[in-house]
Amino acid sequence: MAESLEQAWELNQKGRNNVIIGGNLWLKMGNRNILNAIDLSTLGLDRIEEDEGGFRIGCMATLRDIEMHEGLNKEFQNLFKEAVRHIVGVQFRNCATVGGSIFPKLGFSDVLTAFLACDTQVILYKKGEVSLREFIYMPLDNDILTHIYVKKDGRKTAYESFRMTETDFPTLTCAMAMVDGRFETVLGARPKHAEVVIDEELADSLSKEDVASYAKRVIDKLQYGSNIRGSKQYRKQLSKVLISRCISRLTEE
Repeated sequence: MAESLEQAWELNQKGRNNVIIGGNLWLKMGNRNILNAIDLSTLGLDRIEEDEGGFRIGCMATLRDIEMHEGLNKEFQNLFKEAVRHIVGVQFRNCATVGGSIFPKLGFSDVLTAFLACDTQVILYKKGEVSLREFIYMPLDNDILTHIYVKKDGRKTAYESFRMTETDFPTLTCAMAMVDGRFETVLGARPKHAEVVIDEELADSLSKEDVASYAKRVIDKLQYGSNIRGSKQYRKQLSKVLISRCISRLTEE
C-alpha cells in the first residue's frame, strides 16, 4: 500500500515484477509473475473535480464514477456513459479504474476510444502533462498516470460500438466529435488500440454519398487486422456503419 506517489514510483522502477495494480481486473487475466503489487488507493486519486476549464479525473476513479458523473454526461452528451455501459456489469465497473483502462493502451478499450474523442491530457508523475493523442504512441514505461484532464471546448460527441454479445469485448469501437466546424473520428478495437483521424473535407450537404466518401477516407488512413471477433474486411464494413450512425447523431436537430 503506497504511502506516497514518490514511494509508488520508486517501487515501480524495480523491475518488471513490480506493478501498479489499478483495479486489478484486466491485470489478473494475465499470467505474469508479480513480486510487488503497488496499491494507490489511499492517495486520494479517486476524485473527479470540475472547474471552469474541464474535468480532472484521478487515476483511481472507477468506470462507474465516470458513467454516473452528471457534469461529464451533460458536457459530452453521455459520451462516457454510453462508452462504458457494455463493460461486463455494474460490479465490474465499480472496480475497474480509469487509469488502468488508459495507461496500458489496450486495443479493446471503449474507455480509450471515448477519451480520445475529447481534448484530453494525461498527467504523468514524472513526465508531467501530455496530450492523450501523443501518449498513445509513446512506449510503455514505469511512470505513473496520476490524473486525466478533459477540457471543455463545446464539442458535440457521439459513441457507437459493436459486440457479438452484450458484455463481450468489442469487435469495433467508434467515437466522433464535431468541433470548430470539423469532424474528429476515433476508431478502436480494429483490433489495434484506438486512433484519431481528423478530416475537414466533409461537404456541408451531408448526403449519403458525402458520408460514405468521408468514411472511406477515414478507413484508408488506419490499419485493420483480423482476430476471433472479426476479419479485417468485416471491421472495415462495420466502420462505415458506425461512422454513419455517429454523424447522424451529431448533425440531428
